[in-house]
Amino acid sequence: MNIVVCIKQTFDTEAKIVLKDGQIDPNGVNLIINPYDEFAIEEGIRLKEKFGGEVTVVTLGSSRAQEALRTALAMGADKAILVSDQALAGADEWLAAEVLAKALEGLNFDIILAGRIAIDDGSSQVAVRLAERLGVPSVSSVLKLEINGTNASVVREIDGGTETLEISLPAVITAQKGLNEPRYPSVAGIMKAKKKELKTLSLADLGFSAEAKMKIAKYALPAPRQGGKKIPGDAAEAARELARLLREEAKVI
Repeated sequence: MNIVVCIKQTFDTEAKIVLKDGQIDPNGVNLIINPYDEFAIEEGIRLKEKFGGEVTVVTLGSSRAQEALRTALAMGADKAILVSDQALAGADEWLAAEVLAKALEGLNFDIILAGRIAIDDGSSQVAVRLAERLGVPSVSSVLKLEINGTNASVVREIDGGTETLEISLPAVITAQKGLNEPRYPSVAGIMKAKKKELKTLSLADLGFSAEAKMKIAKYALPAPRQGGKKIPGDAAEAARELARLLREEAKVI
């Protein structure tokens, strides 16, 4: 079984974000594999262990993204592809999906896995856009995955419950927390990862040239929260004063 896992390198969830001239300052910030992508990597490795084949991990980013790919290789993936190009700085979801589709053109795959959301931008778009671009079905927020020949049975999270679907392969699946428990790279896995194939490609190597359709002008931190107010008096007086504050200060009534 040929499995592709698309991952993203993101800021550590505990990193302190600093803005400089309206942009995020990456200096001194620890980078990690997007946590939801770890579930996708683990599921890909489990599918390989059950059905055989290989796992190829793919990402877009700077040379630092090799760290994330090496971690995935240490977990048990077999090969890695990094698409790194200055033109991808600030790539939007459309461009990311287009480049990933181009990078996958030469690969045979039975299933593509990814995390359901990236913790930095929270868009949840790239994987489903990739499925649309490749012309294959997709299911998001999957909690359980079973492969039966050329079909897959998936249980996904929906508002207020779960839903079970049957789809044909190849397909794109995005992983939700609870799908599995990602393993830690072993010492032996880390040593083996150093010898595994990690291919770096530019947009020119892919024969691709395009610009993002959307660009972020600047980032801004939310306004600091104001302290609460304690309204004195009995219940009737407090209710009247609360109504006045909601009407005149908060302007919500």
